[in-house]
Amino acid sequence: MCSLQIHGIFLTMSLAPPALSSLHPECEYIFQLEKEERHCLQYIAEQGNSSTQGCLPFWDAVICWPNAGVGETVQRACPAVFSLFRNNTGSVSRNCTSRGWSRTFPPYHIACSVDDDIPETEQSYFATVKLIYTIGYSVSLVVLSVAVLILLLLRRLRCARNYIHIQLFITFILKAVAVFIKDATLFSSDDTNHCTLSTFACKASVVFCHYCVMTNFFWLLVEALYLNSLLLSSFHHSPRCLWGFGLLGWGVPVFFIVLWIGSRVYFEDSECWDINEDSPYWWIIKGPIVVSIAVNFLLFVNIIRILIQKLNPRLIQFNNSSQYRRLTKSTLLLIPLFGTHYMFFNFLPDYFNVNLRLCIELCMGSFQGLLVAILYCFLNQEVQKEVHMQWLRWQESSYGAVSPGAKGSQMDTPF
Repeated sequence: MCSLQIHGIFLTMSLAPPALSSLHPECEYIFQLEKEERHCLQYIAEQGNSSTQGCLPFWDAVICWPNAGVGETVQRACPAVFSLFRNNTGSVSRNCTSRGWSRTFPPYHIACSVDDDIPETEQSYFATVKLIYTIGYSVSLVVLSVAVLILLLLRRLRCARNYIHIQLFITFILKAVAVFIKDATLFSSDDTNHCTLSTFACKASVVFCHYCVMTNFFWLLVEALYLNSLLLSSFHHSPRCLWGFGLLGWGVPVFFIVLWIGSRVYFEDSECWDINEDSPYWWIIKGPIVVSIAVNFLLFVNIIRILIQKLNPRLIQFNNSSQYRRLTKSTLLLIPLFGTHYMFFNFLPDYFNVNLRLCIELCMGSFQGLLVAILYCFLNQEVQKEVHMQWLRWQESSYGAVSPGAKGSQMDTPF
C-alpha cells in the first residue's frame, strides 16, 4: 500500500512505542534537536567573548557544550529526545585541551544506544525493493495499456465480462502511475525533509495514490461479485447492473477518500499526510480495504464450493458441462491474482515484519497487473482469435487474400 515508504523506514522499524504526540517519532526527534540548537545558539550569543581562555561553547548537532578550562572534562547526559528510540539513557564526555575540544567518548551511538545511520545491508535491501517495484510497475503499465486498447478497439470483444476487466486494468494502470508520481514528489531528493514538507503537490500525490489503491481493491471485489453472480444465476446483466458495479468500484472509494481528507484537514493536518502510524483516521481508508479483502476471500471460497458442486460428474448435464469447465479454468486462474495474498497481512499491524511486507506488497504487487493482463487478455482464446482475424482482414485489404477460416467469429463463452 501507499502508506509504506522505502526511505527512512528502517528508523521507524526500530522505534519504541511513540510518545503521546501528534508528530511521528522521527519528526519529533528532528524538531526537538532544532529547538535545542536554537537554545544553544542563544546561549553562545549571550556568552559572547566573556572568556577567551580554554574551550568556547559550541553546538555539535546533538548537545550544547559550555565553556571549559584547559584540562577540564565535561560530561553531558544524552538528549532526552533519544528516549523516543531507546528507553535506556547514558552520558558522553569531552576533554578541553590546549588544541580545543576532544572527540566525544564514548561515541553517541554507544553511549546513547542510537545508530548513526542506516546499515549498508538495510540500504541495499531498500534500494533493491525500489528497483524491483519500479521495474514491475513500468512493465505492467505498458502491458496493461496495450491490453486495454485491444479490448476497447475490437468490437466483438465488448461484453460485460470484458467491461469489468477493462475497469480493473485501468485501476492497475492508475496505481502504477500514482506510485511514480508519489515517488517523484516525495522522494525526488535524499535531502527532502518529510517532517516539514507540507505542500499541496505532495498532499495531492498521497491522496491520488490512496484513491487508486482503493479503486483497485474495490474492482477486485467487483470481479469476485460478478463471478459469483454468474455461478449462482444465468440472467443477463443489464446496463443498470454494470452501472452499479461502476459505482461500487469508482464511487465508493471517493466517499472514503473525501472523508479521510476532511479528517486530516481538520484534525491531523501535519507533514504531507504520508505518515499514518497510530493515526485513528487512517482506518477511514484502511478499514474498507481490509473489509474488501476479507469479503473477496470469502467470495472466492464460495466460488470454489459452487464449482466443486457443479462439476460433480453425476450433476453435470451434457449441454452445460463445457461451460462450467471453462468457467472453472477462468476462476481458478483468477484466485491467486486477486488479492488473496493480502490476507496474510490483512489483520496485522502496518509495521509487523516490514521487510516481508515490503517484499509481498511492493515487489509482488507491482507485477500483479502484468499477470492479470497476460492471463485475461493475451492468453485468452477469444482475444487471440479476434486479433488473428483482424490481422487476416488487414492482409486481405492489403494483398487481396484471406483464409476461409477468418470469415466469421463468435464469442465462445457467455461470461
